[in-house]
Amino acid sequence: MINVISLFSGGGGIDAGFHNAGFNIVYSTDLVQDACNTILMNNPNQVVDCVDIRQINFKELKDRLNIQSVDCLVGGPPCPAYSKSRFYRTEKKRALEDENSFTLKEYFRAIEQVKPRVFFFENVHGFIYKPHQDAFLFLKEMSEKLNYEISWKVVNAANYGVPQTRERFICVGVSKELGKKFIFPEETHRNPELFDLFNTTERLPWVTCGDVLNDIDYELPEDEKLRAGSKHKDLLELIPPGDNYLFFTAERGYPSPIFKWRSRYWSFLLKLSPDRPSWTIQASFSNNMGPFHWKNRFLRIQEIKRIQTFRDDYVLDGDFRSQWRQIGNAVPPLLVEKFAASIKEQLFTNTN
Repeated sequence: MINVISLFSGGGGIDAGFHNAGFNIVYSTDLVQDACNTILMNNPNQVVDCVDIRQINFKELKDRLNIQSVDCLVGGPPCPAYSKSRFYRTEKKRALEDENSFTLKEYFRAIEQVKPRVFFFENVHGFIYKPHQDAFLFLKEMSEKLNYEISWKVVNAANYGVPQTRERFICVGVSKELGKKFIFPEETHRNPELFDLFNTTERLPWVTCGDVLNDIDYELPEDEKLRAGSKHKDLLELIPPGDNYLFFTAERGYPSPIFKWRSRYWSFLLKLSPDRPSWTIQASFSNNMGPFHWKNRFLRIQEIKRIQTFRDDYVLDGDFRSQWRQIGNAVPPLLVEKFAASIKEQLFTNTN
């Protein structure tokens, strides 16, 4: 078995992806109790620590788990400091100046003490933005110091079959003792609206929201329906599927403009289209921030699980908002599975 330790595990997206690819998740940890409960509910025999990562003694972990070695360490340190929102919230510090920058440092403390053969690191694509260079440089310098050869790239989950155009920074580090460098898996899907410059006709068209949601688009009784859009709920109903508040701007030709161009977050009154993948599912549920269903209603937990490629029978602990946050914060298991399968094939086949 290929043993995996998972950090900042959240609701278990990375864990699920590696598990689906045949890895053995021996340990997970997170600070949020609902997330820890979720992992245990889906993997009752797993060891889970619900604790601040700074309190974990990684040097003793192998003895505690009764394993000889850790093959792979995975995780995505919490990402607010690297997100696009920091361009608007100027009162907040960025990257290593942020109060939560310790999570990145703790990730590499774990690598230094556990010494996995491979590590899998995930974060928002803003991680490599120029204002966050100190964090990106820290990752590269620590990888070199700890003797890992890294491969990194910003990927679009939709290009790997996820019904969501979710861009994420992925970095895979391989111990130089293995003498190998990880090669990113080939993309399997593409935007059918773009001209195929490379004539990659074997790639499938993006998976759409309609593909994964149409069979569960049941109607709710009137008294159970919530009106999406908050005080702008009437405007939401006028927005075409696949559009957002920009529909009501002068630049888009609206006769009596209601909003100024790029005056709100992109997700404001954002409505899904059944004919394209979803935009990124946010971690926070909101009355006026989408994406919303094209039928002008909130998405349901069952639906965002589909968009994030969690199994229908994947159990979540906590109330509605907690479940939404766990799913929204997660890395799509299908995306992770594609990378985990490549890691297994390239780095662990005929090496055990």
